[in-house]
Amino acid sequence: MEIKYYMPSKLVDNPRKTIIGMIHVQALPGTPLHKMAIGNIIEQAVEEAKVYEQNDVDAIMLENMHDIPYLNRNVGPEIVAAMTAVCVAVKNAVDLPIGLQILAGANQAALAVALAADLNFIRAEAFVFSHVADEGWMDGCAGSLLRYRKQIGAEQIQIFTDIKKKHSSHAITGDLTIAEQSHAAEFFLSEGIIVTGVSTGEPVLKKELLRVREKVALPLLIGSGITIDNIKEYWKLADAFIVGSYFKQMGNWKNPVDGNRVEHFMQVITQLRENE
Repeated sequence: MEIKYYMPSKLVDNPRKTIIGMIHVQALPGTPLHKMAIGNIIEQAVEEAKVYEQNDVDAIMLENMHDIPYLNRNVGPEIVAAMTAVCVAVKNAVDLPIGLQILAGANQAALAVALAADLNFIRAEAFVFSHVADEGWMDGCAGSLLRYRKQIGAEQIQIFTDIKKKHSSHAITGDLTIAEQSHAAEFFLSEGIIVTGVSTGEPVLKKELLRVREKVALPLLIGSGITIDNIKEYWKLADAFIVGSYFKQMGNWKNPVDGNRVEHFMQVITQLRENE
């Protein structure tokens, strides 16, 4: 079987596989772990963005991962305002495509922030079907999310969607394969499929990637578990790679971005690209 690969063309200007570096924004106002002043939160996010740009990472994605425990869908105006401030600062500091996710499942809020900050894409969970996440029950949101994007004039912002979201139970859709769920997301106008392991930092099952690739013609993104040790194994299986934990000090997502780890990883990426 001939396997064809597709790039999320709006994300980068040239037709090559994309490395997306994660910035896990420090805990925001009102959340249990919040400690830093908003100015310091912004400063750290900007510094990490510059590290990615200096090491030729292709794109950046910001996420409020330190806001644990997460709210389900409705995060509050304080989170939307803070994330907008952070995203605007990062956008002004680097010349890279930038995306956003607001946990948990706050996809409309993410779209609003992305529009205000002139970002390129968002990552949306619970796009099709329903599942039980850490935060509770989540229903599919494709219809309301895409209508909201149309209403606010944000159609230039791409929406990449998680399938079988990590940290979740999918027993309710156990009779559907990941390929069938991906096909449904494509039918509901997703612009890229994100496949992850079962939790943060866990690698993706290769057989699931192949099943999705056989079923859909959308860009395929790996959303967890990519390291310098396994990137060669996954290189031909996806179009983009979201790298978070590996880029952090000691490989722990809670820590700041480690420039040396980013540099060495991107050296391997350069070699892979040269060998294509």
